[in-house]
Amino acid sequence: MKTPRLIQIAREDPAAIRAELLAGLMAPTATIAPKYLYDALGSRLFAAITELPEYYPTRTEAAIFGHAMNEMARALGPVATLVDLGAGNCEKAARLFEPFRVQRYVAVDISVDFLRDSLACLQREHPEMDMLGVGLDFSASLALPADVGGGPRCLFYPGSSIGNFTPAAALSFLRQMHAACEGGALLIGVDLLKPAAILEPAYDDPLGVTAAFNRNMLLHLNCLAGTDFDIADWRHVAFFNVAESRIEMHLEAVRETTVSWSGGARRFAAGERMHTENSCKWQQDDFAALLRQAGFSRLRHWTDEREWFAVFAAFAGDTDA
Repeated sequence: MKTPRLIQIAREDPAAIRAELLAGLMAPTATIAPKYLYDALGSRLFAAITELPEYYPTRTEAAIFGHAMNEMARALGPVATLVDLGAGNCEKAARLFEPFRVQRYVAVDISVDFLRDSLACLQREHPEMDMLGVGLDFSASLALPADVGGGPRCLFYPGSSIGNFTPAAALSFLRQMHAACEGGALLIGVDLLKPAAILEPAYDDPLGVTAAFNRNMLLHLNCLAGTDFDIADWRHVAFFNVAESRIEMHLEAVRETTVSWSGGARRFAAGERMHTENSCKWQQDDFAALLRQAGFSRLRHWTDEREWFAVFAAFAGDTDA
């Protein structure tokens, strides 16, 4: 049986992380990148969110793969190298191995420590497949190592995480993905525009799981930046911004409060908000246009019957006829 290889491209720099977080806290509108929602507890809370009846994206995307997997496999052809961006536990990508006839699997996540156990289990199920784990924060730059290998690749980016980017940032990232495909293809999940009455409960559920997920970020910041947030001073706010076509998540001060850290502090007025996440929602034609603008061609997409979610296949080689 082969053994997965592991590469850490850039190790976390606690001083740089602290500086980034404090800069966000001191901005005119305090903003924290959504990647800081995911400490160990945050990851478990998000897993619980995906089980909620209001949170449609995970199960809707899974249903699309369930009914369209063979069509996707025919569209993409045999995949020599599958590059899984934000691999997590690798479960979504593993379902593609057989129908896509994957020969080599590259799992990319912010830390190889998270990937180590997942890849070890996966290797036992697929003992002859080459597997590589890459520790990389690709939200900053998608710079894959040479060890990924040359030739066309299929980049896999499920789960609608592209929605965390503004349209301009999404275009920039798609251009990086186009270059990283090396003439291959991209398979990407996209959450589609739908009524606010469906969107908002998915990000502000009655059980309060999403609220716990968002407020837990404050505890994570206390660990990373040495701040003294008291979660009792903050409430979760989520709403659909019609003008920007996105769900926004914020933390709102329920009373006047001051957050302190070594060397500084910030006063928040009652009702003042800290922006923690965007989740942009796309029209199918608009996202297709964005893919073409990024250089992709020969687009295909599959949706559920309600057209709530879409999975796009886009090629980085031949141009459209």
